Amino acid sequence: MKDQASAMTRRQLVQAASLVPFATVAGSAANSAVTVGLFGSGKRGSTVSRLLVQNTNARVVALCDLYDEQIERAKEKIGLKDPKIYKDYHDLLASDVDAVIIATPAFLHPEHFEAAIKSGKHIYIEKPAAPDVAGCKRIMRAADAADRKINITFGFQRRYGQVYHKAKQLVDSGAIGPIRHGHAHFVKSGSLRPPTPRPVTDEEKIQSWYPWRDLSGDLIVENNVHVIDVLNWFLGGHPISAIGSGGRTVRKDGDVRDHNHVSYDYGDGVDALLLGGTLAPRFHREVYERFMGSKGIVETASEYWKHYRDRDDVLVEKSTRNVAIDAVEQFVKRIAEGKPENVGVRGAESTLTAILGRMAMDHRREVTWDEMMKS
Repeated sequence: MKDQASAMTRRQLVQAASLVPFATVAGSAANSAVTVGLFGSGKRGSTVSRLLVQNTNARVVALCDLYDEQIERAKEKIGLKDPKIYKDYHDLLASDVDAVIIATPAFLHPEHFEAAIKSGKHIYIEKPAAPDVAGCKRIMRAADAADRKINITFGFQRRYGQVYHKAKQLVDSGAIGPIRHGHAHFVKSGSLRPPTPRPVTDEEKIQSWYPWRDLSGDLIVENNVHVIDVLNWFLGGHPISAIGSGGRTVRKDGDVRDHNHVSYDYGDGVDALLLGGTLAPRFHREVYERFMGSKGIVETASEYWKHYRDRDDVLVEKSTRNVAIDAVEQFVKRIAEGKPENVGVRGAESTLTAILGRMAMDHRREVTWDEMMKS
């Protein structure tokens, strides 16, 4: 996959296939229903598109994927009758849709993001930004160069969740005192699917991209990056270094880890721990973030938020809906109102924080942010 011939094969396959108010968006998006095209009609893209259709007045009018079976499943899951179908993403970008959802495999994100930026479409791009440092830098450069009328949102849906914003407001008010320590926990069971057979061709590897580090970024980058993004958000930026360990206990296919433990240094005496893994039994899933201050503790999750005020005094508020609904609802609202955001750099930095942890595990020593950025 890394030599020139493989890169050509990949390209041929693909081609066959914080709020800042700006000026009002051009075109019809501000005055009528926002039209959306989906890049990558797999499980995640279909889910986000379905939530968008069910909870906003936006319309998904086009699907783009290399594989017919993916498109048919997406049509059924989203509830589409007669969308326009594209095999080449350039053709979708040349159409009159207002926005695109990029939900292709992680290794394709930089190429698809750059093209979407050049087309002038609004962009909702799934995490991670890319599986490697070079890809994240491409995302950052493209986001920096983007027209400020374009709305660029990353699929870090916790950033938009109502329960998360209530927790963040409490932290910002000083109610728990200065944060001394953060903890991110992403523990679940492994995939229910049988191990993927070792691919023989590049196309087979691309079709089963998830268990391969060069295509997905590893467990910490493709999956744990959600809670890492929350660490960066609540702690006010990316860490300065990381040290960690991890490995493969039961995973048989690909080369991604099935558990990792990373300690991040955010400077000024503040650190954060990440515990991620897919070793839990089938019935168990536990995903949350916790921030400890001198006067209290705040815990956040997609389903709730908690304020630990004393030993036996805990305020708990449950979420009324999926935080991804908050994310797509705000995405459409910003387009319609002409008040876009551009969080491309922020999304790439959260991905780079995950890559920093991966490098620390790879080298089995402390790795600094600057060292990673020069790699």
